[in-house]
Amino acid sequence: MKKIILGCAILAIAGYLGIVGYIYHYDQQRQPATADNDINAIFTKHGCDYCHTQSAELPFYASLPVAKQLMQYDIKTGSQHFDLNPTLKALSQDGAVPEVDLAKMEAVLQSGEMPPMRYKAVHWSGELGDADRQTLLNWIRTQRERFYTRPGTPEALRGQALQPLPDSLPTDAQKVALGFRLFHDPRLSADNSISCAHCHQLGAGGVDGRVTSLGVNDQHGPINAPTVFNAALNFSQFWDGRAADLQQQAGGPPLNPVEMASTSWDQIIGKLDQDARLKADFQRVYADGFSGDNITDAIAEFEKTLLTPDSPFDRYLKGDESALTAQQKRGYQLFRDNKCGTCHTGENLGGQSYEVMGLKADYFADRGNLTEADNGRYNVTKNEADRHRFKTPTLRNVALTAPYFHDGSVASLHQAVKDMLKYQVGVTLPDGDVDDLVALLDGMTGKYQPSSPPAN
Repeated sequence: MKKIILGCAILAIAGYLGIVGYIYHYDQQRQPATADNDINAIFTKHGCDYCHTQSAELPFYASLPVAKQLMQYDIKTGSQHFDLNPTLKALSQDGAVPEVDLAKMEAVLQSGEMPPMRYKAVHWSGELGDADRQTLLNWIRTQRERFYTRPGTPEALRGQALQPLPDSLPTDAQKVALGFRLFHDPRLSADNSISCAHCHQLGAGGVDGRVTSLGVNDQHGPINAPTVFNAALNFSQFWDGRAADLQQQAGGPPLNPVEMASTSWDQIIGKLDQDARLKADFQRVYADGFSGDNITDAIAEFEKTLLTPDSPFDRYLKGDESALTAQQKRGYQLFRDNKCGTCHTGENLGGQSYEVMGLKADYFADRGNLTEADNGRYNVTKNEADRHRFKTPTLRNVALTAPYFHDGSVASLHQAVKDMLKYQVGVTLPDGDVDDLVALLDGMTGKYQPSSPPAN
């Protein structure tokens, strides 16, 4: 019996070493003939593309039973967490790697989580050495300094993932003044009852405090209204990203039958055209007068002024150690420990990526009663990988914007933090730690300073 067991063990070890040897040879064959410090070469050398793209050429055993299922699971899970393709595309074009991608890569490089142990057990060349790790970290910092750091940023902040808000963005003051008036003008709605400010109240965190907003005739919208504050810093607009910028977003609600319910821009312009003063002011700025494009352009220009800088968190980032309380500093450490800043990153602490709602646990199975709005980004792309993906909301002023999530299902910030830890991070923290995180989020509330109208 001992000889049989020993023989089986020897066969198992020989089989394992044979598989590892083949994989090592295969991995070496696919190495690009480039310099050791080439970023793309580092990704390929360590097999990052195996699990974080859908297009990597896999070894022959990827089609065999068991191995096939394991690898398909790894690829699906890896792609949900992080899609390497946008980074590879940016590298090929010498362009900007997405800000969230940089944050995610930096986090796993610093923690040593990637490549995972199961991968390294059979890919002996997959271990990330100190030299490659440092090369990648230096490249990430260079990317941030080149593409995401504003002029005049203090040296200590250059290349960092989290940045304070700018005090302002470049705008046309005349357009801003018109946009302010149009943002508050109910004539954009069919029955003259609802303006943009109806759902995005500037005195209430840029939201309306409802689970879903009420439109014309008290119709309930399908999704929670996101804040308009700092929306100019989002990489797209709406939860599902169907609008590329503020102007496209501004054109949606007026013609949406559930929201403002106007039937056309001609209907809206017909009402505005009767306002002699607004018409004259508009024509001074837009030579061709009222049009859907000009109206939305003015509203978008106004929304660029809706920044809320000078939060305690901003002041802390800039070097004011006293800006945060001891509890908030504990919260910030927990924020970093749990990698919250890998999605809530940049100046806006969010709004830079689409993420799966329920990465670590099935949010929608637990909540039930699925709606079309729960499909998220899938409603735009029809790509199954985008089902339940949503644009990450900003954390700025989050203490003012309850209820939370795209479905407005959570009333308290404390519960929202617990849910995010469960569904996105996969951890459960003591209530005291959750309180510390909530205190930090309170410290991300900034100050809106209305822009001064231009002199006539």
